[in-house]
Amino acid sequence: MGVNTWELPHTLGLLRRSEWSEERCRGRSVKDELRENLICKLKQGKTLFPGIVGYEDTVIPQVVNAVLSRHNFILLGLRGQAKTKLVRMLTYLLDEAMPYIAGSEIRDNPYQPLSKMGRLTVEELGEETPIAWLTPEQRYVEKLATPDVTIADMIGDLDPIKAARAGQNISDELTVHYGLLPRANRGIFAINELPDLAGKIQVGLFNILQEGDVQIKGYPVRLPLDLLMVFTANPEDYTARGKIITPLKDRIGSEIRTHYPMTVDQGIAITHAEAWTKRESAVSIAVPGWMRDVVETLAFAAREDKRVDKRSGVSQRLPISVMENVVSNAERRALMTGDTDAVPRILDLYAALPSITGKLELEYEGELKGGDAVARELIKSALARVYKKHFENVSVREVIQHFTAGGTLKINELSTSAEVVNALSAIPGLLEKTKHLGLTENESDGVRAAAGEFILEGLYALKRIGRSEELGFQGGDGPNSDPQDWDGNEGEEDDWPPRRRKDKKRNYN
Repeated sequence: MGVNTWELPHTLGLLRRSEWSEERCRGRSVKDELRENLICKLKQGKTLFPGIVGYEDTVIPQVVNAVLSRHNFILLGLRGQAKTKLVRMLTYLLDEAMPYIAGSEIRDNPYQPLSKMGRLTVEELGEETPIAWLTPEQRYVEKLATPDVTIADMIGDLDPIKAARAGQNISDELTVHYGLLPRANRGIFAINELPDLAGKIQVGLFNILQEGDVQIKGYPVRLPLDLLMVFTANPEDYTARGKIITPLKDRIGSEIRTHYPMTVDQGIAITHAEAWTKRESAVSIAVPGWMRDVVETLAFAAREDKRVDKRSGVSQRLPISVMENVVSNAERRALMTGDTDAVPRILDLYAALPSITGKLELEYEGELKGGDAVARELIKSALARVYKKHFENVSVREVIQHFTAGGTLKINELSTSAEVVNALSAIPGLLEKTKHLGLTENESDGVRAAAGEFILEGLYALKRIGRSEELGFQGGDGPNSDPQDWDGNEGEEDDWPPRRRKDKKRNYN
């Protein structure tokens, strides 16, 4: 719960007699404040960065060490690795409220004002100097580095209009219009994509941080700012777009590497927390566990695929966006068919192709094949992995024999869940195998339909049944298609899956 600033001291005299006394606040820097509050949280065993999954034993301990060491630090990692989210959560380590001289552009410490305006105010008003308060969120300033950023943006510039209105000399410090860095004084200043910042701007950063002085239009200004500086960058940006100049790198205390989730379960937890699946709708939305597994495994398969550019990476935004699209397609189908619940099926995963292809940077081999084809093969790979996880030692001979003997199944995309379940029931033993996915006899038709379709799609992904553009699913002729000698190993890649037919039917035969 935040502090009610209306109940806090609002004059310098009252502030001196409060818990924010001069003895406590005069020489206490932002880095000291972060360190003290971090130590308290560590002693109490509190979660330091709630919502950050997969960094508990890697990145977070290094961030903790950097804060304890009072270091400025940089997070290096590929896109979609929660770098910005982690940096923004540093505000949890700030005090709930911080006093400053009211009206000060650079949030002057009442006991040690930095700006000329702050010094004059204390001299004139003394104990009656007005005090204002900042919340942790207000003490965080973030800037996305772009090549067009100027020194005026970051440090400041002389403002002739301000000088004319106040009747002051243009060289007077009171005529300075402060930039982002001074306005972040006594807080956290974060710069995203640091290599994109022009070299001369990076020089301005380390000069004001290390020496505490800067020149604005030739006029020297002494600004020993009190800041924690945090940067983020993609390791490849050092050569792709720009570089971090050596003197600035030398002044950054810690360089911390981030990474993608190391396990599928970690990825599922992140996607479940970030994806917009708990939405208001006319239908009830339920995402089966195996579908979450397939979506996350898809991202892992993409990161391992040689046709995908490893230097660019596969962002965690991919499974998040895919999950949202999958749910939306299931929602659309339920609304059109009149079903009361929307349960994503594998066909919804193919409907989510637009949220996959745009997030994959392909190598030459992948470009030759095409993003759409690569994405479809990645879905097939993910399906095979998840299917084997659930059915590694489960006999599905009856299902395979049904298709080998010429059995046919046609499912219209806009069939109701009850109609799909009825059609799947015609395949011997198929719905009975859904118990290996955790289903009980009381499951809804939507869940049973999704589970049955998952089994059929998994069988095709492992080449135990075949499929063609013209005939749909059929008795397979691949290396794993014989139910008598199938050894459970995934077959060679083939054309997966056929493009959606114009009649939007999924044909199994």
